[in-house]
Amino acid sequence: MDIELLIDTYSDYLYRIAFIYTKDRLVAEEVVQDVFVKYYHTSEQFKGEASLKTYLIKITINRSYDYLRSWKNKKHMLVEYFQGATKGTEQLYVEQELRAEITAAVLTLPVKDREVLLLYYYEEMTVFEIAEVLEVAVSTVKSRLQRARAKLKPKLQWEVTYDE
Repeated sequence: MDIELLIDTYSDYLYRIAFIYTKDRLVAEEVVQDVFVKYYHTSEQFKGEASLKTYLIKITINRSYDYLRSWKNKKHMLVEYFQGATKGTEQLYVEQELRAEITAAVLTLPVKDREVLLLYYYEEMTVFEIAEVLEVAVSTVKSRLQRARAKLKPKLQWEVTYDE
């Protein structure tokens, strides 16, 4: 497959997955670029045992984990902590506040819980597809989904008030 067609087809999807792990837009873009460069240089190693999409997702997840373990990430986090800097806060529109709150709650979850939730709900993957991508048992995916929902529920309890 032509690399330009590959980038057009999968870049947005892989970006969202990278963002799930890194929680940083610029880093997610960098991860996706690394994924395509790696695929370009090692495309002959792709045996076609899984779909190309699954293969690229796995590379994206691995690159994201590499970033999270890197000194660059740890140094960035330390600098932010000691300078008291906050991540890029943008003025959100009123209709986006709910989505932002849900996203923030999901991003507070541990990576293992967050990844199954986002793959299941946002990417609309089946439990079997998630198990294949993450290389875990289907029962493990089901357990992680249940645990993630349980952790997320108290974070999303809204108080409804009625004006009388």
